[in-house]
Amino acid sequence: MSRTLLPGKPYPLGATAYKRGTNFAIFSEAATRVDVRLIDPDGNESDGVTLRERTAFVWHGFINGIKPGQLYSYRVDGPWDPENGHRFNFNKLLVDPYAKAIAGDVDWKQPIFPYDLASGDPLKMDTQDSAAGVPKCVVIDTTFDWGDDTKPQTPLPDSVIYETHVKGFSIRNPMVPEELRGTYAGLGHPSSINYFTRLGITAVELLPIHQFIDEGALVERGLRDYWGYNTLGYFAPMSRYSSRGDRGGQVREFKEMVKAFHAAGIEVILDVVYNHTCEGNHMGPVLCWKGVCNSTYYRLMEDNPQFYMDYTGTGNTLNVRNPQVLKMIMDSLRYWVTEMHVDGFRFDLAATLARELHDVSRLSSFFDTIHQDPTLAEVKLIAEPWDVGDGGYQVGRFPVLWAEWNGRYRDTVRRFWKGDGGQLSDFGYRLTGSSDLYQFDGRKPYASINFVTAHDGFTLCDLVSFNQKHNEANGEDNRDGTDNNDSWNMGVEGPTDDPEINRLRERQMRNFLATLMLSQGVPMLSGGDEVARSQRGNNNCYCQDNELTWFDWNLDDSRKRLRDFTCHVIHLRLAHPNLHRRKFFQDREIRKKGDGTLIRVIKDIAWFNPDGNEVSDEAWSAEWSRAIALLLNGRTLQVTNEDGEWVIDDSFFLLVNAADEGVEFTLPPSPCGNPWCQIIDTENIDDPFAKTGVGETIILGGRSLKLLSDESHQTIEPT
Repeated sequence: MSRTLLPGKPYPLGATAYKRGTNFAIFSEAATRVDVRLIDPDGNESDGVTLRERTAFVWHGFINGIKPGQLYSYRVDGPWDPENGHRFNFNKLLVDPYAKAIAGDVDWKQPIFPYDLASGDPLKMDTQDSAAGVPKCVVIDTTFDWGDDTKPQTPLPDSVIYETHVKGFSIRNPMVPEELRGTYAGLGHPSSINYFTRLGITAVELLPIHQFIDEGALVERGLRDYWGYNTLGYFAPMSRYSSRGDRGGQVREFKEMVKAFHAAGIEVILDVVYNHTCEGNHMGPVLCWKGVCNSTYYRLMEDNPQFYMDYTGTGNTLNVRNPQVLKMIMDSLRYWVTEMHVDGFRFDLAATLARELHDVSRLSSFFDTIHQDPTLAEVKLIAEPWDVGDGGYQVGRFPVLWAEWNGRYRDTVRRFWKGDGGQLSDFGYRLTGSSDLYQFDGRKPYASINFVTAHDGFTLCDLVSFNQKHNEANGEDNRDGTDNNDSWNMGVEGPTDDPEINRLRERQMRNFLATLMLSQGVPMLSGGDEVARSQRGNNNCYCQDNELTWFDWNLDDSRKRLRDFTCHVIHLRLAHPNLHRRKFFQDREIRKKGDGTLIRVIKDIAWFNPDGNEVSDEAWSAEWSRAIALLLNGRTLQVTNEDGEWVIDDSFFLLVNAADEGVEFTLPPSPCGNPWCQIIDTENIDDPFAKTGVGETIILGGRSLKLLSDESHQTIEPT
């Protein structure tokens, strides 16, 4: 079929539809020929055109008559010279790096490898056509009525983040229509939104929704990628999660989901994987970047560019030092903010993005580019501050505009409640915003994203039910996943009918949840922990797209109690600025004045031993200490409201005891002189929020937590 080809424009990259046709633009510095291949509705190549224009290494052209819904791909020719980093192979169909929607899955039985797989020689070109095994791109319709959509822009210190999976959350939810379960529409369904609202979370953080593929090794074992850290398209929402098919409907459905969340005041944060792609190492398939311009997109070994630098454990690392790769990442981020209206990003293995040569640098071009971009100025930037390379653990070392997953918080809180000795000092830092990590470089307590569990590792239920990982279902002989879980099964491995153990487990889960929500910083709740979701001891469910990971909404009484407990403690946190401060504690006497006259000298924070005396320097490092109390003075927040008035809140007295036996605490007077009132007791399984007056002393049960309030200001109850 004859097509009318006009010069078109080199920008924007990707396929952009207009009234008369579609502009195609793709970057390839070393290519010698670029063809746009047009695909019929059955997935077969119908015809195509060779792009004649090349501007600043961008090949471009405008094809008349191409409308939204059209499937397309690329073929790119150039030198086949793997030893020098070039892997062009015109026989292989390629996905557009800027595709806005992608249809179909990879077929590993097709010849999708650029080299001769039969001989195993990675230097010998394979001449078979890969078209039948490669997903196809979709020209999309960008029109969408956002109406009065307004981003919530919840301040980070006021946020409660809920990490969840689009499919896993709703696939078994009877409140969601069956045809919508497991989809963007299911996650954005009114019943789902109502659940999040009732729970009190302010943002959902979605596991990767960029288009990804199932690894060949998983397909051979009858498994599939569930987490999604195997990206094929940085601009395309995963079509697997769409109830409207994969021909562009996934884009509109994703937008509708975001709009529904925003209407409820809930933000949408994406977990993004810009550190590596799905194409693996030199023995991997060619699906996109490897065939478009391998030497541009990937970090290659300088002394032997046939091979890839691998800071990610996946076989390759994106070459963020290259301006075009950095541009692709920035274009992707801007696209998701401006066109899809998302509110923030969590960057997987973010230390990889900050590597200049080999070292992680806070002055890297990636950070410089992010920080100067006005589109990203008001979105949340959260780093997973490590990778698998040397020097990759960078907790506490990201720049001032970034928040971080605080891995030290997770480890310390787990060890403390397990009863490990010598944790008191570190536990104190984690409770109060990790000032040792973030205070001295200009950041605030909300730089710390606190979490006890996440998608990677044990669920909260499994953390208190298993001593060892049980990953046999992954087909790797239980070798995968970490062995360092800091978990404790209470005496029985896995589920048990022992009522005492089950009550202790329930109490321990409450201890973790209360600690998380009462700590300074930003809490991140792993989805399902509030209903004791279990993965039966599997701490690496990346390949378990089944009932092992899907939420079970058939709740027994204990799981309902845990859900209600979580709901109440979240709303308590949100109601009290003293529990999510914007500034670090000064940890010293503060002179409060009025009308130029000294009123009195008070402290914003104080730590107490059970005997009522403040904790000494020696006690902080004591191996034997398992019980401590923390006073948070609600009159020392040192911030003003929108009317310029000083913010005053209740004062709180938090008591924690990780020992087996109960402890009697002598209570200090409250800062305002009001009597203390007990408002949380994790030992009270049936009524943990019963308000109880207390005297000069109080008994704190073994492995439990209590929170007291002077109730100087009204508490907002959850609705």
